[in-house]
Amino acid sequence: MTSPLLVEGLSDAVGFVGGAMAGFWLGRAFGLDIFAPGYDNASIFGLILLGVGGGLGLQAARRWRAAKSNQNKG
Repeated sequence: MTSPLLVEGLSDAVGFVGGAMAGFWLGRAFGLDIFAPGYDNASIFGLILLGVGGGLGLQAARRWRAAKSNQNKG
């Protein structure tokens, strides 16, 4: 049987990294390069998208886990 803590940790990690990558590629689509030399506005907004994407991905993973838990109980 799979440990609930392992499922929690892995789902949080996948959600965060997946959301951060989505934010990164969305920023790249808008021409925001987080790896540009210096910290211009485009780099800062790209980093903000990366962070927001990671946070949204983490929240999505937690909601998925809660929905799965409620489904198993009922």
